[in-house]
Amino acid sequence: MSISSRTRWIGLAGLALGLALIIVDATIVNVAIPSIIQDLRLELTDAEWVNTVYSLVFAALLITVGRLGDLFGRKRMYLLGLALFVLASLLAARATSGAFLIAARALQGVGAAFILPSTLSSVNATFRGRERAIAFGIWGSVIGGMAALGPLLGGWLTTDYSWHWAFYINLPLGLVAAALAVLTVPETRDLSAQRGLDVVGIVLSAAGFGALVFGLIEGERYGWWRPIEAFRISSWSWPIDNLSPVPVSLGIAAVLLPAFALYEWHRVSRGQPVLLDLRLFRYASFRWGNLAAFIVSLGEFGIVFVLPLYLQAVLGYTAFQTGLVLIAVASGAFLGGPAAANLATRFGARQVVRAGMLLEAVGLLGLVPLLDPTTTGWRIAPALFVYGTGVGLATAQLTSIILAEVPTAQSGQASGTQSTTRQVGAALGIAILGTILAASLGSETEARLRALPGFPAAQASQLARATKQSAGQILVQLRAQPGAEPVVRAIEEAFTTAAHRPVIAAAAFIALGFLASWLLPEIRPSREDRVATPQTVRRMT
Repeated sequence: MSISSRTRWIGLAGLALGLALIIVDATIVNVAIPSIIQDLRLELTDAEWVNTVYSLVFAALLITVGRLGDLFGRKRMYLLGLALFVLASLLAARATSGAFLIAARALQGVGAAFILPSTLSSVNATFRGRERAIAFGIWGSVIGGMAALGPLLGGWLTTDYSWHWAFYINLPLGLVAAALAVLTVPETRDLSAQRGLDVVGIVLSAAGFGALVFGLIEGERYGWWRPIEAFRISSWSWPIDNLSPVPVSLGIAAVLLPAFALYEWHRVSRGQPVLLDLRLFRYASFRWGNLAAFIVSLGEFGIVFVLPLYLQAVLGYTAFQTGLVLIAVASGAFLGGPAAANLATRFGARQVVRAGMLLEAVGLLGLVPLLDPTTTGWRIAPALFVYGTGVGLATAQLTSIILAEVPTAQSGQASGTQSTTRQVGAALGIAILGTILAASLGSETEARLRALPGFPAAQASQLARATKQSAGQILVQLRAQPGAEPVVRAIEEAFTTAAHRPVIAAAAFIALGFLASWLLPEIRPSREDRVATPQTVRRMT
């Protein structure tokens, strides 16, 4: 291996470390959420926002940052993102309220938005041929594996130290990632790109996606049509008494997102700089690949939000024990990712993606009958391993297919678009599965408590609401109360039934993604071997 080749792989390691940080932070909070809920006294909806605001801000800015990378350099955007991410992690670690933590998580999302498309577009522009397939395999393994390792790391830090260390850990690792990038990552950009930013497009896309996710998350809390709880932001209150803000928010999204698409098409037709060049969707691999990635992301990230809540509330696991269970997912992903490159060479990337999605769905459906109040981590680990292997197989090769036909000079914008697709899917998945869990948990708990002989109906309703708002974490307190065993068993059974539904929904989303994968064109290695276009300039720094 030549010096330049060795440096290129070391640079990939640096990019992978930065990527690992932002992927871990999408899941590391999941096992820490119960501790955060108790410490900061959050409700379930607030806990969802701690997770979802990260994905939402992330998704809203990815296309923009991809465009900035094409214009000003992807390495520069990556380093700026690391700086923002480390600063935001410090603020999150020192949070003393839910509002402050949510704000810090939003800033983390900004930093992450600078990091992700910069890593992907750099890999796409730097590696060619078989090296490119291997590099994408590593990139995909980091995506799938670190999403599962996040809970283990978060569990260890939360159990042995505190949830604050789930954020402090990013400080030293972020500095190492920055140092590796400065020394080994080449700068790439598109010298032929039109100068100028599409400010209106940025506003329309960010506001549209924000309104959509707000409506999905807050529907259960504020009411899908009529208000069931007052909506306030600081001293401002929602002024309409007989209409919830949720349908208004969803209506805004229904207007802004199509307006964004039409506005982008108008600018393209006039030859003006755009945030999203819709002509990229003329490539079949880009068009159908993004659709499949969006659908699959609905299930992949949502289930990682639901499962830790169940393990800690019903099984009484600590955060660290929960992380140990979820390491089965990471093991499968780290096995599937590297294997995907060789399998794609032999059978084609499309077949590997299909096999991965099929394994994901099988793993989740196999998990459903294993979830009961007497289960153990060892019993559910095999199903999680199958699911993780599917994630590892599908993620890297689906990304490779999405970018396969895109000119290298546009890799920043294309990377931002496909990352946006995944992150919006992740945010919506958490919102949808969280809503399913909350609704089911409240109704199932009340029904089972009312079925207890002599249990007052009013108390059943009150306890059901508390169970729903605490995401089942009230079980920790009830177990310490003498004579509460029948109530505890009833809530455990209710949570088990409630947990089955989002798991099945996640499997259904992934099954839909599997069906969508049949629309993908077959991408042969010879089509991925094309050389970089002259407009892409690489400069070792």
